[in-house]
Amino acid sequence: MADTSDTRTPAQIEADIKRRREVLADTLDEIGVRVHPKTIVGDAKAKVVSNIDHTLGRAYVSVNKAMTDVRAQFVDEEGAPRLERVLPVALVAVGLVGLLALGTRRRKG
Repeated sequence: MADTSDTRTPAQIEADIKRRREVLADTLDEIGVRVHPKTIVGDAKAKVVSNIDHTLGRAYVSVNKAMTDVRAQFVDEEGAPRLERVLPVALVAVGLVGLLALGTRRRKG
């Protein structure tokens, strides 16, 4: 069986009660701050900003990797353009721009 005898003096018991009340008051103050509408809104905004930052960071890494891969296709290790790949792409781009220019010219006329 557990020993239920309390060997504390009344002054010690009062000091313990006072200490407990102070701890409870601090806890209640903290709870009050946490459930305050401004705190809740601030926490929600911070979470949204964090998620946006994380998403933008991942997008930046993906775009940077894609650009590096594309650059590797058109530039050799020394940084010189690979003409065997650049010229066909340039010709296709010029052809598309020409077709678009002719298409808009015919519509106007």
